[in-house]
Amino acid sequence: MGFANLVNHQIIKGLLFLAVEVGYIVFMALKGVSLIQGLYTLGTKKEGWVTQPGQLLPVLQKGDNSMLFLIYGVAALVITGLFIVMYFVNLSSARKLVSDRAQGRRPNHFKQDIKALADEKFHGTMLTLPVLGILFFTVLPIIFMILIAFTNYDSHHQVPGNLFHWVGLSNFTDMLGGNAVLSGTFFHVLGWTLVWAFFATFSNYFLGIIVALMINKKEIRFKSMWRSILVTTIAIPQFISLLVMQNMFNQFGPINELLVALGFDRVDFLVNNATNARIVVLVVNLWIGIPYTMLITSGILMNIPNELYESAKIDGASAIQAFFKITLPYVLFVTAPYLITQFIGNLNNFNVIYLLTGGAPSTTDYFQAGKTDLLVTWLYKLTVNNYEYNLASTIGIFSFIICAIVSLLTYHNTASYKREGDFQ
Repeated sequence: MGFANLVNHQIIKGLLFLAVEVGYIVFMALKGVSLIQGLYTLGTKKEGWVTQPGQLLPVLQKGDNSMLFLIYGVAALVITGLFIVMYFVNLSSARKLVSDRAQGRRPNHFKQDIKALADEKFHGTMLTLPVLGILFFTVLPIIFMILIAFTNYDSHHQVPGNLFHWVGLSNFTDMLGGNAVLSGTFFHVLGWTLVWAFFATFSNYFLGIIVALMINKKEIRFKSMWRSILVTTIAIPQFISLLVMQNMFNQFGPINELLVALGFDRVDFLVNNATNARIVVLVVNLWIGIPYTMLITSGILMNIPNELYESAKIDGASAIQAFFKITLPYVLFVTAPYLITQFIGNLNNFNVIYLLTGGAPSTTDYFQAGKTDLLVTWLYKLTVNNYEYNLASTIGIFSFIICAIVSLLTYHNTASYKREGDFQ
């Protein structure tokens, strides 16, 4: 690397390419090969008391850390990938030098290259550090998380006291039917997650549109006041609103105390009754979600031409027909991407479920999950409470696949994508 630059008197640039190659070779010779080998084995020596030959008393043997072997192995592969990129940059530079010589142009010297990085190539200069940051602090951890799904890193294989190993696709087969309890939990939680996402998304969406329509009516006075009151639920941090709601629906909270004062029995809203708990989280989610849709659709509704409604009225259309033929198509066209992101967000809506019910009510039929747990809250419990990292990683991969498929298929079939130039 860098030979073509050195031959063409680009000494500093050539030496930099050469330094990258020498540095990579030294790294692989000293550490890289052993790190990649460790990625394959994930460690071979367990921590424990052993008696060495010639010794009477056992000594504590320091074991391998499978997690570090995995992280460092992935890092070594990432560094190898970066070296390959630099190798192709070196080839590109060499081809440019050949092209310059063939056309009689003088190759740039180092100062000109530096000046170009601050001028016509400034975008590349500014993006280099963010891209490297994303690579090492986002991409590398994601790769690590994905690889955990192919190991047995669970509560019985905790480092450094124990090692974990590669197990192939066994976690996926267990989740999809190989383990009756695990697969039963997964499909029940997945079903409730999809039901929750559907109702939480579309109830907020349509009710938000209705609220916006009511506020925007000509007969309604103090429109700004009504919008401000609703926006208060957005201004207050969501976790505060949810904790207040959790206390209100508590067995001894204000709502139950009011029911008792009125002569009714206490209602178990959150703890032991799955149906009640699911209804409560959906209703509370309306309190949080409707104002967002109201704000987004208010501006859209004010931009719908009044002539459309007047023409519909002359043709004898009712208010309901005008809503479904004019208002809803117009709003849906503009807000379809928002609707998709809301659906995906509700698939992973951790706050509402965890802060209101904590996944309750609990059941022995599920593996470490409750009746109101979503995939994301079940994943949280598996990692934080039970150290089942391999199962949590597997669930994370399934969640990503579901979100990606729903997002891509839905967006590519929306009018916003197919008729991008309309309604302008």
